[in-house]
Amino acid sequence: MAQENNKEATTAFADYTAEDIRVLDGLEAVRRRPGMYIGSTDQQGLHHLLYEIVYNSIDEAMAGYCTRCAVIIRKDNSVTVTDNGRGIPVDIHPVTNVSALETVMTRLHAGAKFGGRTYSVSSGLHGVGASVVNALSEWLIVEVKRQGKVYRQEYQYGKPVTELKVIGDTEESGTTITFLADSQIFGEIDYDFDTVRQRLRELAFLNKNLEISLKDERTDRELTFLFQGGIASLVRRFNKDRQVLNREPVYIVGASNSTQVEVALQYNDGFAESTLSFANCVNTIDGGSHLTGFRSALTRGLNDYARKNKLLKDSEPNLIGEDVRDGLTAVISVRLAEPQFEGQTKAKLGNPEVKSVVEAIVADGLTQYLEQHPDEAKAIIEKCLISAKAREAARKARDLIFKKSGFEAATLPGKLAGCTETDPRLCELFLVEGDSAGGSAKQGRDRRFQAILPLRGKILNVEKAPKDKVLEHEEIRAIVTALGAGIGDQLDFSRLRYHRVIIMTDADVDGSHIRTLLLTFFYRNMPELITRGHLFIAQPPLYRIQHGKQHIWVYSEKEKEAKLKELQGSKVEVQRYKGLGEMSPEQLWETTMNPASRTLLKVEIEDAMEADRTFHMLMGNEVPPRKSFIQAHARSVRNLDI
Repeated sequence: MAQENNKEATTAFADYTAEDIRVLDGLEAVRRRPGMYIGSTDQQGLHHLLYEIVYNSIDEAMAGYCTRCAVIIRKDNSVTVTDNGRGIPVDIHPVTNVSALETVMTRLHAGAKFGGRTYSVSSGLHGVGASVVNALSEWLIVEVKRQGKVYRQEYQYGKPVTELKVIGDTEESGTTITFLADSQIFGEIDYDFDTVRQRLRELAFLNKNLEISLKDERTDRELTFLFQGGIASLVRRFNKDRQVLNREPVYIVGASNSTQVEVALQYNDGFAESTLSFANCVNTIDGGSHLTGFRSALTRGLNDYARKNKLLKDSEPNLIGEDVRDGLTAVISVRLAEPQFEGQTKAKLGNPEVKSVVEAIVADGLTQYLEQHPDEAKAIIEKCLISAKAREAARKARDLIFKKSGFEAATLPGKLAGCTETDPRLCELFLVEGDSAGGSAKQGRDRRFQAILPLRGKILNVEKAPKDKVLEHEEIRAIVTALGAGIGDQLDFSRLRYHRVIIMTDADVDGSHIRTLLLTFFYRNMPELITRGHLFIAQPPLYRIQHGKQHIWVYSEKEKEAKLKELQGSKVEVQRYKGLGEMSPEQLWETTMNPASRTLLKVEIEDAMEADRTFHMLMGNEVPPRKSFIQAHARSVRNLDI
């Protein structure tokens, strides 16, 4: 037997030779494995192509050579990006023996960002932007205005199909790239105007005095961004409808060891933190060394000022980070020559030296501001002291839920109907509006993996409440206990009992309100539940159409009208379901809970700034902006829900 196995192994090795090793030349690797370079080939990856070209214009702006960038989405979903930078060089490259333009467009890791002489900082990291876009496009056209001439070259699927030609004279400079993404890779090519708008607006905030325009020829929508205040304008926008403690944002700027630091911060009377961090215009959603340095400087600076000015008594403990971040709105932007991003998505900045640079610059700037604005400084410190007291009260409230030894759960809420499955990855928890619907859900569910937690009435609006009041609320305590992952600084997602948390409310105004309250709670207190893809919204039907012996469930007004038009001439009965409790357990299972037939909406946060402002506007103290929002959208929605 052993000899036979050795013979088989020898044969297998003989079949595996050097001829089996395939070398992918040029951009072929990009086309075969596009996800390695742009993350995915879905809508997110499609939009990433557009951003990569825009980033080249942003690099010119950060280098001080570009003041305008224009993006046009054409009717055929091709995209044109134009800037007035220096223009991509067109002379012959000494290594590739083709033009520098063709080199940049066809070679991976070819660009001016690597040498450090042309761009001291850049928004890209790998130097693959333009070439990857070229490789993943059906066609791409580049026009360069440089040194008095206009140059043009065309490509298909990443390969040049024309020579670099001079097509005219000019007194301007800049680059225009037009491309059509490859439908064989991305499927339907359809850019979302609002998604592009949000990213371009963000880039305009991060690069003050840079004009960025967006035009959509498909819908005739057009707008232009230009922010002279930069990130300070971004902070003001965050707090537009809030009561602020310091009238103008604290603006701090400085540089050290080729690292540029720009920070803007402002306090409001709320209890939620809204902090964004960027490195070379990349949104570092997972933070990193720059965010750590900022937070250290903020905590130390406020404590030092409070002690020095007797706002914090000798007998009182220092404020901690959680205290000084309540009601804080801040934007941290750093630019450095060699950024080290952790992970393929550049979600976290890893450069350790940046922490001390940011900490020193922010500490100096914050101290200077506090000394020069004593009234606003006092208001900020008093707000932090209130947060410290609320934190201590919240700690005592948490002890009602968790034992002092850690995250071991206290007694589960009595109204929770658990499931028999013990693997959290297979379990789902339905948060159900009302005891009636909860009863139907308990009877109709699959007890093996579906748990039910009925909620009585509307939970607390956490947008208006300090931490201690949040955890005093009975329904919130029940939710936190049932999930088992803790809350606040005790949050530990390794202990999450259900990897699908499903909000299931009635399809009426009250149901929409309860859903918004729950979304606000999770967004403010357990954002990781959303970012890790654990939070969903059930989609119960609105109507039941009886057609003979057949019954048809429809989930929207539009779907109902279409179905009735289809059945026109036939005898039909239409029943409107206002509440989940009106359904039998069997009907609730069939339409809303059965994984084989139900529809779930995954809750995602596409734009943190807009989500933050919307939650505050709908659930905060200020009535006028909420009223304006409702009036503006009243005719376009059936039940207002965000």
